[in-house]
Amino acid sequence: MEKPILSPNFTIEDIHKLREYNYYRTKDMMPEERRNYYNERGRAFLKEIESGRLQKA
Repeated sequence: MEKPILSPNFTIEDIHKLREYNYYRTKDMMPEERRNYYNERGRAFLKEIESGRLQKA
């Protein structure tokens, strides 16, 4: 499945697209692989948030 294209207004349809995309990416993973996948993505997102906060300060 291709990465979804999100609208500039970020609608409920975009959320559905993202959920479906993540489901297809992780459905065949073992539980440990899935945990690592989401943890890595979460850490990357936290770094983005932190860098945004530092730029504002």
